Amino acid sequence: MSGARLRLVVVDDERMVRTALRVILDAEDDLEVVGEAATGAEAVALVRSLEPDVVLMDVRMPQIDGIRATEQILATMPDPPRIVVVTTFENDAHVYDALRAGASGFLLKRAEPGELIGAVRLVARGDSLLFPAAVRSLAAAHAARTAPAAPPWAARLTEREADVLRLMATGFSNQEMSGRLGVGPQTVKTHVAAVLAKTGSRDRTQAVIAAYEGGFIMRKG
Repeated sequence: MSGARLRLVVVDDERMVRTALRVILDAEDDLEVVGEAATGAEAVALVRSLEPDVVLMDVRMPQIDGIRATEQILATMPDPPRIVVVTTFENDAHVYDALRAGASGFLLKRAEPGELIGAVRLVARGDSLLFPAAVRSLAAAHAARTAPAAPPWAARLTEREADVLRLMATGFSNQEMSGRLGVGPQTVKTHVAAVLAKTGSRDRTQAVIAAYEGGFIMRKG
């Protein structure tokens, strides 16, 4: 994260949407929209140039959509920003594809301003923006098409790490997991780090996606 204010880029092919997001976000003392893009191609170039902390990314856009733009940003930047997908429909398969591509979570366009602001701050500090029921539904649909095999990393998780992964998939924060498991927050943080390493995940969202796609949650939870 750079500086005291979070630097944001807004990506959407509708000018009115970009303007509305800018007005909401720029009203906060700790947030600053430093750039806007109307296409995925513009987004990739702009994000590489400005190096923001968080990108609000529309999914459906001309030329390069939000999924491909997310993939390109994460694949070509040594320290990429957190990306939040902004979408109209939470059950859109494109949302799941964006999460699989590396987005840290998604937000509905009808979200209240407070939800938007909270989401930006949440992902900026390294947490993931997950809606467990929606992710579970999307993952189940994907699994039905692919018939997941047992993930090789599952056997490497300790019993406590497996518990942490299940709670992550349920949407629990570190503080909530601390209370549920009866251990300190730092211990939970250590377990989360181990889960990310063993599942080969960049963040909590990717670990949860891996758990669903590998059938880990459905078999064990």
